[in-house]
Amino acid sequence: MKILAPLAMALLSVASCHNKGPVSKSNAATDSTSAYKDYHTQSNADSVQMNHLSLDIAVSFEKKQISGRADWSIENKTGAPELHLDDYGLHIDSVAVDGKKTSFSLDAPVPILGNRLRIPITTQSKLVSIWYATSDSARALQWLTPEQTASKKQPFLYTQDECINARSWVPCADGPGIRFTYDARVRVPQGLIALMSAENPQAPNDSGVYHFKMENPVPAYLLALAVGDISFRPIDPRSGVYAEPSIIDKARYEFADVGKMISTAESLYGPYRWGRYDVLVAPPGFPMGGMENPRLTFCTPTVIAGDRSLVNLIAHELAHSWSGNLVTNATWDDIWMNEGFTVYIERRITEALTDKSYVDMLWELGYQDLEDEVARLGKTSPDTWLKLNMKGRNPDDCLSDIPYEKGAAFLWLIERNVGRERFDAFLKKYFSEHAFHSITTEAFLKYLRANLILGDTALEKKLDIHAWVYEPGIPANCPRADSARFRMVNLERSRFLNGSPAAQLQTGSWTTYEWLHFLRNMPENISLGQMKALDGQFHFTQSGNSEIADLWYAMSVQHRYTEAYPAMEKFLSHVGRQKFLEPVYGALMETGQQEVAKRLYDQYRQNYHPLTQAILDKMIRK
Repeated sequence: MKILAPLAMALLSVASCHNKGPVSKSNAATDSTSAYKDYHTQSNADSVQMNHLSLDIAVSFEKKQISGRADWSIENKTGAPELHLDDYGLHIDSVAVDGKKTSFSLDAPVPILGNRLRIPITTQSKLVSIWYATSDSARALQWLTPEQTASKKQPFLYTQDECINARSWVPCADGPGIRFTYDARVRVPQGLIALMSAENPQAPNDSGVYHFKMENPVPAYLLALAVGDISFRPIDPRSGVYAEPSIIDKARYEFADVGKMISTAESLYGPYRWGRYDVLVAPPGFPMGGMENPRLTFCTPTVIAGDRSLVNLIAHELAHSWSGNLVTNATWDDIWMNEGFTVYIERRITEALTDKSYVDMLWELGYQDLEDEVARLGKTSPDTWLKLNMKGRNPDDCLSDIPYEKGAAFLWLIERNVGRERFDAFLKKYFSEHAFHSITTEAFLKYLRANLILGDTALEKKLDIHAWVYEPGIPANCPRADSARFRMVNLERSRFLNGSPAAQLQTGSWTTYEWLHFLRNMPENISLGQMKALDGQFHFTQSGNSEIADLWYAMSVQHRYTEAYPAMEKFLSHVGRQKFLEPVYGALMETGQQEVAKRLYDQYRQNYHPLTQAILDKMIRK
């Protein structure tokens, strides 16, 4: 998942004790070298092995409901008397074990986690079938009316399962360390197409029935489904793009280099093991930059800028095909093992396709984000450790900039100390030896010491691993890029602030990231006249680049540059990406313009994903 900027949500402060709890052996593929407990699943996957999921489901837009049957192929080698599955608001109709109807029960709901579904089994039990339907509380599902889509003609459905939302549309063992294969039969209204994180069709059929297969074991948060009026365009023999018909050609142009990204990543970290790599451009309300569903990345339409300037986000989601999807964090405490690795790999892919000076800008912006996040959370907060403690908390709260930027910086530090060639070889070996497994932070550190540090006490001391993983803040040895391109941006900003006309600034070769650095570091006392001069020369208010436009709108709110408000409102009406909504609504709330914020939010709230609504409700409707 790509966030790219600090999340404006309060992470709860917790004690620094990390209680590992009992061993979880997980399902067939978890690294067993480190004891751990996943506190965010109520399943008993550590006792009953769930090997394969078969879904036979129907999608009803009229009822806003998915209904059907989930078949779990299991092995009960420990003799557990029950199978326990995660359930969040599902309507369970009936259950059968090996074809025979049986009783079942639901524990009282637990906040955040939902219900535990209990099904009696024996050591001989092999197949558990559950007939069910989703409810209005299915937090993974976004049902869109035609008016909420780009094409305005057909309804649309997509899922968003990370972190623990899969349980709201499939009864499952919902933990990142629990992996299984799956197949599915999905019935949808005729004329629409269904897609999953699996082998996919490339055109709709006449029956409205689609079949899917995922032969590689994945955790539940990587289950994904999308249904809508969707077209396909190939990029190369193993990659392509799906999008609504009204934007498919723009999307195909924007993602023309995806094939090059795949080949570049393979040259660094070993073969791409998922068959195809396709991208689905979701409707405007998609709440995040991208979601790394295997074989089919879901991404925001805000990356379609018309000049391929924002497709670095796709490099991030592609990188998850190694870090996150191939080798997965065992629990949400270990999320940096997913996102920190992915940011590092994303920047290596990007550097190979551009140059070092370009990626130095990304490292510097990332460092600035890390500084801001540490300042927001507090320099001594345990939420600034890499190894988190999410027990009793919503795991969505782990997705701050800490695992992303601090995690990536830690890997960059290792690279700078051992050399790029040696570190690349280590990572390629790591991904190969742990493919389709989940791993804890402790298991990774053990592997790092055994396969890279090799008893080198001087290197161990230089890295100061404990400070990075188990201590707060930004370690003293954190690397930082020396960005020559940003130094030139600083000079041009100083010239403007000292009176040079905007028309005389040397900005012709600037990319998105130079502009972001230019605007981010404007002083708080910039005048309305200066805002108007910049807008008149560079047309920020009408920018088609969502990153630049969003930053400009937040600045406009802070400085009461009301000439940008009509365009800002249009932006808020059709963009659902959480990282763009929070800064603008937040600026309105913080500058005494609460009534404007409430009016706009009440008008456009329905266009936003339920997860985004929950965050903004707390901010605006408090």
